[in-house]
Amino acid sequence: MRILLSNDDGIKAEGLEALIHAFAPNHHVVVSAPMVQQSGMAHALTVRRSMEVERDLELEKQYGIEAWSVNGTPTDCVKLYLEALAEEKPNVVISGINHGANLATDILYSGTVGAAMEGMLHDISSFAVSLDIESELSYDEVACVFADYVETIIQHAENKLFYNVNFPKAFCTEKPMFVFGRQGKRDYLNAFQREEREDGRIFYSVAGEIFDTDKSEPTDIYAVKAGYISVTPLMTDLTDYMTLERSLDS
Repeated sequence: MRILLSNDDGIKAEGLEALIHAFAPNHHVVVSAPMVQQSGMAHALTVRRSMEVERDLELEKQYGIEAWSVNGTPTDCVKLYLEALAEEKPNVVISGINHGANLATDILYSGTVGAAMEGMLHDISSFAVSLDIESELSYDEVACVFADYVETIIQHAENKLFYNVNFPKAFCTEKPMFVFGRQGKRDYLNAFQREEREDGRIFYSVAGEIFDTDKSEPTDIYAVKAGYISVTPLMTDLTDYMTLERSLDS
C-alpha cells in the first residue's frame, strides 16, 4: 500500500516515528506533518499566509521514505501533499499516534482527526490514532497492533473508511481487542484559568478537569476505560437529516 502519515504533534513526535517503524518495511510510506505542535487545530486551514515546506532529510535517510515538514496545520499537511506534492495518490491516510486520547466531544477539536478528515474528503480511507497519556503501552506496541489491523481491514473494506481509533491505558485481554462504539460526550470543569499580570493585562488559558456526561457502554469512552481499543466510524457530512426530512415534509 501507499500510505500517507501525518499528525498534529509535529514531525519529530515519537508517535509518528512509531508508525514509520511499523509501516515502512512493508509499504510505500510518505510523511507530511507540521513543523511544530498543532494540537487543537481541528480542521483549520491556512488561507492568509504562505506556508514554508521543506524535506526532513533525517527521516528520509534513516527510513528510506519521503518526508515533508510543513509550517501549517494538520489539515494543511494532508491537503498540500495530496493536491500539490503527490505524484501518486496514497491508498490510506493515517494521522497519529497522538499523545493523548481523542474521545467523545474532543473529536471536534482534534487536529489528529482533522488531518484524517482531509484524507477522507479526498476519497481515501483515513484513520486517526491516539494513545492515552497515562498508558502503559508504548508507541511502538500500539503502532504494531494498529498496522496489523489496518492491513487486514483495508483488504476487506467495500467502502472508504474514516475511523477514529483510541488505545487504552492497558489491554483488558491478552489479545488486544478492537471494539466499535459511538462518540460519547465530554466536557471540562473550570476549563479556563484566569491570570492577571502585574501590568494589569488579563489572560485566560485552557485547562480544566475532564467531566464525561455520556460514557455508557456503547461509547468510545466506555470502551477505552474497559481496556479495549475503541473504533468510532466518522463521517464528513454534518447534515441533520431528521430535521431536513421534517422540513421537506412540512
